Amino acid sequence: MSEGSRPLLAAAWMTGAIVSFSSMAVAGRALNHELDTFEMMMYRSLIGLAIVLAIGFSTGKIREVRRDRLGLHLIRNLSHFAGQNLWLYALGMISLAQLFALEFTSPIWIMILATFLLGERLTKPRLIAVALGFAGALLVARPGTGGDPAGLTIAALAAVGFAGSIVCTKLLTRTETILGILFWLTAMQAVFGIIAAGYDADIAWPSASSWPWVVMIAVAGLLAHTCLTNALAIAPATVVTPMDFIRLPVIAIVGMAFYGEVLDPLVFVGAALIFGGNYLNIWVESRKPRAV
Repeated sequence: MSEGSRPLLAAAWMTGAIVSFSSMAVAGRALNHELDTFEMMMYRSLIGLAIVLAIGFSTGKIREVRRDRLGLHLIRNLSHFAGQNLWLYALGMISLAQLFALEFTSPIWIMILATFLLGERLTKPRLIAVALGFAGALLVARPGTGGDPAGLTIAALAAVGFAGSIVCTKLLTRTETILGILFWLTAMQAVFGIIAAGYDADIAWPSASSWPWVVMIAVAGLLAHTCLTNALAIAPATVVTPMDFIRLPVIAIVGMAFYGEVLDPLVFVGAALIFGGNYLNIWVESRKPRAV
């Protein structure tokens, strides 16, 4: 494939990611009156595990699953499980545009966490990126005027959980394959879900009309991260990140069309600041000379 066609292929993968992330939000909204977030995560992980096992055995890649980094897998999946549960919980409390805008602060938290966990320096461009990100987050939230304070706080905490998961994934990808990471993701989170949903001995069984939404949230979750990973593999982050940002206006339109949510210009301004901080960091990193 020619070098010039790679951004177009990346755009195709990102279209899949945008549709998948949006589908997850719609499915989560449809289920939040019948299932709690732990139950959603339990069913999502069990279905996801079945899909990963089917792919692993049918392709012979199941041998890629290793057990020598279980500690890091555990930390990664606890962080992701917490973030995803908080994200699903916030779905019913704030607008979809606010939720997705605050989710975009994850790279800002990654910069901060990487300083302590990976020993990376918090350079001047990164400090500017962090400042822009938090200014944007405050504009999205506008404490006291921008929406449900609890929902906004929960969404912001979800972004921290996602950031911790991404930092751990960065460490895992040095030795682990995608299928190996996905196996432990779904297997561990299925166990977490069973424990969290069943601690009161009362796990709800989805109604017949809800099962399509349960399957959608499971399949969309796997597809979203698969599409995003493939896009990053064939195009630089400076190309993929602006494409990912399209998720915000798309989900805002979905929120307006299906849930009557108002398009708030300040949410978009705040999200643009968050995006600017993220993109500044990526642009600076991409200009650094690479070792040969």
